[in-house]
Amino acid sequence: MARDAKCTSPMEQSGEDAARDLYDELTDDLLYDPAIGRATMMGYPCVRLAGRFLASYDDKAGCLVVKLPRERVTELVDNGDGDPFTPAGKVFREWVSIPEVDRGLWQTLLAEAVDFARKGLAE
Repeated sequence: MARDAKCTSPMEQSGEDAARDLYDELTDDLLYDPAIGRATMMGYPCVRLAGRFLASYDDKAGCLVVKLPRERVTELVDNGDGDPFTPAGKVFREWVSIPEVDRGLWQTLLAEAVDFARKGLAE
């Protein structure tokens, strides 16, 4: 069963700061590519590849939000690693919120998001 879609995380404020620090660190690592840059999306900090959104950080909930193929989003939600991304109640089918702060998982998903964005550019 999926968790509350609001990315509820058991972290205290210092944990939320740690989550934001991890997001900043991992996305800084992506900036070696001149096509990747920082921006905002719906008021949230995000990274884009050649103008395409690929990841964001939900400051309110303290979770990573990534854009992936629908099938991967469904897999992450079904196995309990992610929650549907539903800002203002609308489900974004290619976006998933990752509430658990896990360096390895976040690195993997950010890499998948970059690959997914690159494939979109080729279409």
